[in-house]
Amino acid sequence: MARPFPFTAIVGQEEMKNALLVAAVDPTLGGVLIFGDRGTGKSTAVRALAQLLPEMKAVEGCPYHCDPARTAGACPKCSGDSKAKIASHMIPVPVVDLPLGATEDRVVGALDIERALAHGEKAFEPGLLARANRGFLYIDEVNLLEDHLVDLLLDVAASGENVVEREGLSVRHPARFVLVGSGNPEEGELRPQLLDRFGLSVDVKTPTDIATRVEAVKRRDAFDRDPAAFAAAFAADEERLRKKITAAKKLVPTIDVADETRRRVAELCVALGTDGLRGELTLLRAARSVAALEKAHTATMTHVKAIAMPALRHRLRRNPLDEVGSGVRIERALIEVMG
Repeated sequence: MARPFPFTAIVGQEEMKNALLVAAVDPTLGGVLIFGDRGTGKSTAVRALAQLLPEMKAVEGCPYHCDPARTAGACPKCSGDSKAKIASHMIPVPVVDLPLGATEDRVVGALDIERALAHGEKAFEPGLLARANRGFLYIDEVNLLEDHLVDLLLDVAASGENVVEREGLSVRHPARFVLVGSGNPEEGELRPQLLDRFGLSVDVKTPTDIATRVEAVKRRDAFDRDPAAFAAAFAADEERLRKKITAAKKLVPTIDVADETRRRVAELCVALGTDGLRGELTLLRAARSVAALEKAHTATMTHVKAIAMPALRHRLRRNPLDEVGSGVRIERALIEVMG
């Protein structure tokens, strides 16, 4: 397997990196959508993040790597066993790629043909959704994903469960994952139903600063020449960031939010005309993660401001008569609310 580019070695693209870290701290946010120019490090950042995630405890031998400490939401086998019988081990957090050309059977799972032919048994062969449970599901060029797969993902993302009925088989298993998608807006837009499922949305641009471009190319060239040596040079930075994520994941459930901050977040969403309450909920959860990464014990409007752009950008109604972009509208609303 090819060595991934170190996350801490990525030059610029701070909003993208921060959004991915926030999603890593709180997987319940709904994932990250990264849209932008080709060659701006979208796929590189996602694959680099996978190396930073702390290992998790899973039931040994379970194809869905259920959490041994939680029987609620586990697969039928793990929820039925007593705790004394469950053997566990530490595994890397799964980061699964969903290719554009994947068949539905490969995504959701299907009948194990080999066992059916060899032993005459009907057995379930888990798909990509099973492998992604409790981890990340990454879709490059997500805006080009076929409609029937989009519908399938919407159902699973809403329920956290994958239901498969094939050739007399009926299987139900947990499928809770952080959805990460990337794409180029020039190649097509994302369906509104799927767009709304992403907790955070990031726009990435090709850097225009000469120094930034030179440093980015210099680092990439050094990595391509000697990946092992380049990774070793950033090993200490990677370990520090890994410990920071681990500490933030433990801290985030304890983060408090003052009623005044909640009121201002509500005012911000009303000023922007966002539909529903999902924007406010996501923004407050994301602000907690930002606070946890900073080792703060209360999420403030400073933390809200830091993550407001990716949390609300894709939730604004389009106004064909308004020439300013969503970013400018959010900045204006933040100034009005924060004073």
